[in-house]
Amino acid sequence: MIRVLTAFVFLALAAPAADARNESAGELEWSIIIHGGAGVIERGAMDAETEAAYRSALQAALELGGAMLSGGADGTEVVEAVIRVLEDDPMFNAGRGAVFTADGRVELDASIMVGDTRAAGAVAGVTGVRHPISLARAVMEHSPHVMLVGDGAEGFAAERGLETADQAFFFTERRWQAMERQVQRMGLPVPPRPEGAPAPEPVREGALDLMEREHRFGTVGVVVMDTSGVTVAGTSTGGTTAKRWGRVGDTPIIGAGTWADDRCGLSATGTGEYFIRFNVAAAICHEANRLMFEQHSFEEAAQIAADRMMETLEADGGDGGIVMLFVGQPVWAMNTPGMYRASWGEGREPYVAIYDDE
Repeated sequence: MIRVLTAFVFLALAAPAADARNESAGELEWSIIIHGGAGVIERGAMDAETEAAYRSALQAALELGGAMLSGGADGTEVVEAVIRVLEDDPMFNAGRGAVFTADGRVELDASIMVGDTRAAGAVAGVTGVRHPISLARAVMEHSPHVMLVGDGAEGFAAERGLETADQAFFFTERRWQAMERQVQRMGLPVPPRPEGAPAPEPVREGALDLMEREHRFGTVGVVVMDTSGVTVAGTSTGGTTAKRWGRVGDTPIIGAGTWADDRCGLSATGTGEYFIRFNVAAAICHEANRLMFEQHSFEEAAQIAADRMMETLEADGGDGGIVMLFVGQPVWAMNTPGMYRASWGEGREPYVAIYDDE
């Protein structure tokens, strides 16, 4: 009898919340939030030209996603399209700008999830696919599985006719030199440059220092709510500089680095081992849903849940940040000095920021 009464009370409370969700989603029409990695990104640590370039890249990605959403595009299409742009931008640690492993190659991870169906796809350890997010979507839509890794994922990409790329395509000099510095600190030999990579060129020492701080846990992620009210989240990364032994972080782990349900979507960036242990993405969304029943607004519930998790991570030694949409409301949280981020939505002005005080 107690179970029946409990279920009745829960349903009675859930119905108004669901109605509020639908009303809020109808008012918002569409929403998008983006991140490009978090870290020790402090004012004065990068020159004006570099800062402007990051802001411009985030703005361009935001405008692409906003234009697609306002035109009625499906959320999955938008997440894939925006992340593909970021994967092709060498400023970000994903796709063409990815960091190198200690063996001197790029290993890429990505995931995507659709909130209303819980459909999800993920790939890890991919080395020859230009757009890992497109492969993650293909896994979701054209396989019975959620995650594929390594050679199997590459074979599936070939079957689906996805665009391939050799290791030289992903090569950037500053990523390579950052890896060289790191493996030398680790007492490991410097691997040979990838076949087809350009000749070595100088990179400013300060730029390497900045990159090591800002991209120690770099990732790109996009969360959208489309005009049908469906939330979709996606994340893509090159992982950590000089990673070894096929290391995989939180990005391709559904519930850790990416999550979407009927109200909430989240993409994370940070020390992946901690985000996996705390199941960060799903945990924040579940907590936000719970907090709604404590008379919090949607935005308050989401912000409290996100801030609490960032505090928990920091206390345990983990750092990074998240971006999320909760019933279309944009929320971000970090326990680092900065995170590349941007958001936009129906009735709101575009927002682009880097530092934690913006």
